[in-house]
Amino acid sequence: MKPSLTIGVGGGTGSGKTTLSRKLAEFLGPERVLILSQDHYYRDAGHLPAEQRAQQNFDRPEAVDFELLVRHLKQLQAGREIARPKYDFSRHVRLEGSEPALPRPVILVEGTLVFATEELVGCFDLQLFVDADPDIRFIRRLRRDMRERGRSVESIVRQYIETVRPMHLRFVEPARRQADLVISGVDGIEQQLAAVGERVRRAAGI
Repeated sequence: MKPSLTIGVGGGTGSGKTTLSRKLAEFLGPERVLILSQDHYYRDAGHLPAEQRAQQNFDRPEAVDFELLVRHLKQLQAGREIARPKYDFSRHVRLEGSEPALPRPVILVEGTLVFATEELVGCFDLQLFVDADPDIRFIRRLRRDMRERGRSVESIVRQYIETVRPMHLRFVEPARRQADLVISGVDGIEQQLAAVGERVRRAAGI
């Protein structure tokens, strides 16, 4: 089969990476796109007591199993199926079992740290950085973590101050300079989506 076009979609927490990836998949046709999320590849913290798990720094590159992510991505690029892991954010553990994922003409790899390791960056044909103001990103993260992950406001704020913000400044924001395209996660999303979608469609030959 024709090699997949592989795209990295990075940016800060709450910037709109997941939304852009889903909309891009809809634009190109869901049957043509596979989305690989960094969220599936967090390292298992099940060996730690619950209190210690919650205190881990999940915003540094070492928190993500990039070795497995890169291996899976290369398998997909070679036309082979992978067994994608599953992760429970409420307990910070990797779940038993996996989800099969088949190669598609376009592979989107999205997450805050997808540009933080050279080996993963070397797998990308195109790098998209999704940008949004810090206040917008924090509000979006607050709502998501309360709604989807059952967390308290206090724990979300503490984590944001202690790890999310400093790790963003150290690992995420510098990636903007190496991106092929910087996309607003707030304004004019539909217009940007059409332009990016057409560029991807031409590059992938679909």
